[in-house]
Amino acid sequence: MGKIIAIANQKGGVGKTTTTVNLAASLGVLEKKVLLIDADPQANASSGLGIDVDGVAIGSYQVLEHSNTPQEAVMKCSAPNVDVIPAHIDLVAIEIELVDKENREYMLKEALASIKDQYDYILIDCAPSLGLLTLNALTAADSVVIPIQCEYFALEGLGKLLNTIKSVQKLHNPDLDIEGLLLTMYDSRLRLSNQVVEEVQKHFNDMVFKTIIQRNVKLSEAPSFGESIINFDATSKGANNYLSLAEEIIKKNS
Repeated sequence: MGKIIAIANQKGGVGKTTTTVNLAASLGVLEKKVLLIDADPQANASSGLGIDVDGVAIGSYQVLEHSNTPQEAVMKCSAPNVDVIPAHIDLVAIEIELVDKENREYMLKEALASIKDQYDYILIDCAPSLGLLTLNALTAADSVVIPIQCEYFALEGLGKLLNTIKSVQKLHNPDLDIEGLLLTMYDSRLRLSNQVVEEVQKHFNDMVFKTIIQRNVKLSEAPSFGESIINFDATSKGANNYLSLAEEIIKKNS
């Protein structure tokens, strides 16, 4: 039975897509079968794994619409053991189109029921908002990873997200769990980075992953080559960080 993990934070630029892509690739390298679902209209997770987004005929939009099955939307990508349900700019319209639908929050959950058993992990890259797309991801997910940037405004908006998770637990998905808070873009030379780490660890204790994702040039370069950090430079700090995170998640779920 696959575990569905949403990677969510309504703040943009915190490393959600970087985390989804590289965590998927790291789990794949550790011989887990992974499905990455791109639920962000910007489609960066799809292009970050070498998929030509303009050529996507069936993707997460059609899956959410229930006009195609997830099996029909699955594509191969540049990372071993990783399949992708890509996004397309069309996904922008889904929020409006789902508004009148019955059980609109459950569209993704219902769609994934038929494919869940075929993977060890299903990762959902959420859009930087708390709209219907993210709500669908949280309703479908077993747990959520929350990336937090090691910067001044890091904790701003976290309360809002935790409240959203609480209301999803209450209304739609009582089993939704927080997989962990992931500190990203950490720079050990900056006092501020260290303060944010201390603050988050103090407030959230065991909810924080031991792995911290450090700032790394290679991590920023990899997507422009359509590759994960594992394919792009397996010896880099970024690759080590994400492999360590994957090991932590596997250990937690074994």
